Amino acid sequence: MSVRELVVLGTASQVPTRHRNHNGYLLRWDGEGILFDPGEGTQRQMLRAGVAAHDLHRLCVTHFHGDHSLGLAGVIQRINLDRVPHPVTAHYPRSGQRFFDRLRYATAYRETVQLAEEPVRGDGGVLARTPSYTLDARRLSHPVESYGYRLVEPDGRRMLPALLAEHGVSGPDVGTLQREGSLRGVTLDDVSEVRRGQRFAFVMDTRLCDGVRELAEGCDLLVIESTFLDEDHQLASDHGHLTAGQAARVAADGGVRHLVLTHFSQRYSDPEEFERQARAAGFTGELTVARDLDRVQVPKRG
Repeated sequence: MSVRELVVLGTASQVPTRHRNHNGYLLRWDGEGILFDPGEGTQRQMLRAGVAAHDLHRLCVTHFHGDHSLGLAGVIQRINLDRVPHPVTAHYPRSGQRFFDRLRYATAYRETVQLAEEPVRGDGGVLARTPSYTLDARRLSHPVESYGYRLVEPDGRRMLPALLAEHGVSGPDVGTLQREGSLRGVTLDDVSEVRRGQRFAFVMDTRLCDGVRELAEGCDLLVIESTFLDEDHQLASDHGHLTAGQAARVAADGGVRHLVLTHFSQRYSDPEEFERQARAAGFTGELTVARDLDRVQVPKRG
């Protein structure tokens, strides 16, 4: 049975706290693991969360500030130490190639794993297509070049029992119709409807911009930074970040089903205030104010 869940490894912005590690987020998706923004301490958080190096297939870095990338050195070395048996692909802003190179080769170690470098350029776009998803990126607005990532499952078909019965299709013929598209004059359109693929987006350090809205549109699960509370909106704008209310309004406008707020400034001591402000901004869907080691399921298909 396929697993689709987010494993939260860290939720702090800039400075870790006693209760919040630097960033780190693993998306499990049908046997693949995509690690987003491994900050300092990610390798230890993986151990605490029960995540192994063998679980990693892609590394996705939004930008090269330390709280989003300093953990790359340890994670890459662990992948090699554990001799991960499959190739691993790294995505990151092309403008930060020198930072990636320094982190990849920060110290001496033996390379045993094929690590493919596929940096993101320009405005982003499609990075990978697999049978299970398409991964693409969008440019964000931050003092350094930053990208958000979006994963979209291909649309499928939902068979409708009443229409199958009406057209006399049953048993093994249902599978034949699904594979071939038609059977004895009956087409898939006659007995099924489109089942929209699931959608996930990961949005870190950014001001409000078109990229944020495009990434969030129609998501089943949106992980998005809310570094500041609304009363500090000027600080958020000055430093290239979002407030809880801004993030929630983007989610509400985009029809997001489950919103995960994260990347909290150490200046705030009451996490519940982020939830209050998100609700006040009009978001009515499922809401998680992320904590380290949380596990969040991708909502089941509608």
